[in-house]
Amino acid sequence: MMIVTSGAVAFGKQRLRHEILLSQSVRQALHSGQNQLKDMSVPVLEARACAAAGQSGLMALYEAMFTQYSTCTAQILVTNLDFHDEQKRRNLNSTLHELLRMNIVPIINTNDAVVPPPVPNSDLQGVISIKDNDSLAARLAVEMKADLLIALSDVEGLYDSPPGTDDAKLIDIFYPGDQQSITYGTKSRVGIGGMEAKVKAALWALQGGTSVVIANGTHPKVTGHVITDIVEGKKVGTFFSEVKPAGPTVEQQTEMARHAGRALASLLPEQRGEIICCLSELLTEKKDEILTANKRDMELATASGRFSQPLINRLSLSTAKLNSLAIGLRQLAVSSKDSVGRVLRRTRVANNLELEQITVPIGVLLVIFESRPDCLPQVSALAIASGNALLLKGGKEASNTNRILHQLTQEALSIHGVTDAIQLVSTREEVEDLCRLDKMIDLIIPRGSSQLVRDIQRAAKGIPVLGHSEGVCHVYVDNDASIDKAIDVVRDSKCDYPAACNAMETLLIHRDLLRTPIFDQIIDMLRTEHVKIHAGPRFASYLTFSPSEVKSLRTEYGDLECCIEVVDSMQDAVDHIHKYGSSHTDVIVTENEETAEQFLQQVDSACVFWNSSSRFADGYRFGLGAEVGISTARIHARGPVGLEGLLTTKWVLRGEGHTVADFSEQGSMKYLHENIPVPHGSFS
Repeated sequence: MMIVTSGAVAFGKQRLRHEILLSQSVRQALHSGQNQLKDMSVPVLEARACAAAGQSGLMALYEAMFTQYSTCTAQILVTNLDFHDEQKRRNLNSTLHELLRMNIVPIINTNDAVVPPPVPNSDLQGVISIKDNDSLAARLAVEMKADLLIALSDVEGLYDSPPGTDDAKLIDIFYPGDQQSITYGTKSRVGIGGMEAKVKAALWALQGGTSVVIANGTHPKVTGHVITDIVEGKKVGTFFSEVKPAGPTVEQQTEMARHAGRALASLLPEQRGEIICCLSELLTEKKDEILTANKRDMELATASGRFSQPLINRLSLSTAKLNSLAIGLRQLAVSSKDSVGRVLRRTRVANNLELEQITVPIGVLLVIFESRPDCLPQVSALAIASGNALLLKGGKEASNTNRILHQLTQEALSIHGVTDAIQLVSTREEVEDLCRLDKMIDLIIPRGSSQLVRDIQRAAKGIPVLGHSEGVCHVYVDNDASIDKAIDVVRDSKCDYPAACNAMETLLIHRDLLRTPIFDQIIDMLRTEHVKIHAGPRFASYLTFSPSEVKSLRTEYGDLECCIEVVDSMQDAVDHIHKYGSSHTDVIVTENEETAEQFLQQVDSACVFWNSSSRFADGYRFGLGAEVGISTARIHARGPVGLEGLLTTKWVLRGEGHTVADFSEQGSMKYLHENIPVPHGSFS
């Protein structure tokens, strides 16, 4: 690592000003009296003198910083002439290589004590020309065959127009051919080069074989460690590249989706329904191509050995799954016709002043999902029905399946000219990079492991996240339960699809049922289904030879495994669920209606069932047609999130020149606030 730095002039200027003021104050105190101190002025300081006085202070700062890490530094001062003289160039190159070999960090600066200032009196503006240091850094990077040049600035990177202007956008990747699209602002207040000089230096270094990143060195946005973030490949600042990718960037995809999404929202409900029906038909017509792509993904995932069996199970598609998807989409096409633009409330605020609250799309949705390629057509159909633009980021383990499903989705969208409304992110964007698009994305919906959801919730600081981090679902078998119902509900909740988030993970048994036929039959059934049982602490205490004791009562197994625990009562079961559950789906099996109703009222989960499998917690089974996921949040949407959960509202006021002043004490109008009945199916 080498550091090219400025600052000697600034250090020297501060030091010399102090010395001059001190000297003047002493002279004036001796000759003119204290009353003239206020008239003292500092003469114009010559930059070369400032540089000579400031070099020692600058190096002292770097030495103090690097000494904390037991790292030695060395100062090297250069001028332009050192690069024009071949012998001096070789000597400089040799010196730098020797220092680097000994793990000494070279601190390199132009020798401003002997070179002329770039512009007369430029030292009055601050430190030495940023342009000079950028050029020096680029030249040294190429001379030393450096792998990477990091140019630190006081802005996030290179913008397409001056930072701070309304339409300025940060450029993540800059290509040499894009120079004409940049509008540069005024030059830096602490130098004469500005961003234009940085870009020229960066392009020169890029041509010489050195990668370049321009980033903010004053307020790093990712982890606070800008250099390590860049070296680790995180999306920081502007990266300069000679190779332009074939497809659009994720930012461009988001812009395309938003633009087409607005056109999608303006379509007639029947037209959006036609798109969904077309997608449903394509799933059936192209099933052989879909299953072939899915088989390829399954083979690759299995061969890699990096994916758990539950994840591989989620990856699998079948003819039955595709048929079920097609049916769900057709249901959605019918049920969604009165979604966007529906009038929820109408109020007569005053005479000829009417207010409406109507449903509208949320905007741009980002759905990030692992495995589960069947998620793609479901979520796409819901986005179409609700008029939302959609950005999809699937796991690479399902890339072949996702690709063909997205192609079919765009084919369906094309019938009404809104192909770009749904975009599939195929670039190697990290999840945290996508979560930084807070000015472009309105809602993030994660579909995947609890770890994925937690990572997204942590990264998406400026974007709402809709979802659940875990699916720790309980089935409580009460002492008044029916044997047949208990066995059927427990079997279906655990064994129908153990990888699903609505599968049972903990079975709660009333204490009175231990060592009874109902308990024995439940255990026998679980063993027959090859379910591995983990004993909760209380259950283990009742057994001489117990199964392995559970490590945590909050475990989501996602496989043919479950925990069994004993409780003393229905209230005890409710308390257990509140303490260890994830507010997803919880079930009671009992013939006692009073006990059941108390359970249904007290359990604070998104879905609470009586004598029915936890697997019913699903948008399709609820009759929603499809779902984007299950939310355990308490704001906006909860439980299976279907079409309604992807809509928000706006207020529309129609008047005839009304003003607030009309309703003042001296005004001529009075508020009425009369509710106007809204007929079913009324649209704005």
